[in-house]
Amino acid sequence: MGVGSSIRNLIAKRAAQEIENGMVVNLGIGIPSLVPNHLPPDIHVMFHAENGVLGMGPTPEAGNEDENLCNAAGYPVTIQSGASYSDSTIAFGMIRRGKLDVTILGSLQVSESGDLANWIVPGKRVPGMGGAMELSQKAKKVIVLMNHCDRNGRPKILPICTLPITTPTCVHMIITELAVLEVYPTGLVLKELMPGATLEMVKGKTAATFTLSSDFKYD
Repeated sequence: MGVGSSIRNLIAKRAAQEIENGMVVNLGIGIPSLVPNHLPPDIHVMFHAENGVLGMGPTPEAGNEDENLCNAAGYPVTIQSGASYSDSTIAFGMIRRGKLDVTILGSLQVSESGDLANWIVPGKRVPGMGGAMELSQKAKKVIVLMNHCDRNGRPKILPICTLPITTPTCVHMIITELAVLEVYPTGLVLKELMPGATLEMVKGKTAATFTLSSDFKYD
């Protein structure tokens, strides 16, 4: 497992701790798609995908992929007992009716007030906002998984997003390779540090203002 893969799985493993038994959870592309691989065996949830799968399981082992079974990003998945299939209309109907307990998304930027910016100009790095526009409005909890800084070392957690906003004030939690932050109406709160990170590292790589949670533990 490479360094990049280790970091992605570290973030996904922490996100899995936010999932409770019996939830219906939607996973975005990228790091969020790794979350099912880190769920404890006693936690049973129904993972939802916009392309019409409810009840996805972990990533299949190499050689055991089913070419007809994939998530919304087109990557192979497995299914759990009790899984069901539908067309995208029904899948989005579940979203729009507020049936999702949690959506776990990637993002390009998040503001200190919880604005989500996960797309830019069509035809560039990301073709469009896709299902995130509705997921971020309708899910009961929105968790963002992303690197703390972009590939040029610039902070992705900002006072105000500089990229187009997908949905304003929708993010509840941000998990990066450095930290776990919660978003409240009063601003960002640093909940915990990720393994190997320090408070100084988080301060130096976060452009937004944040406070420490009452139970925050220093290094």
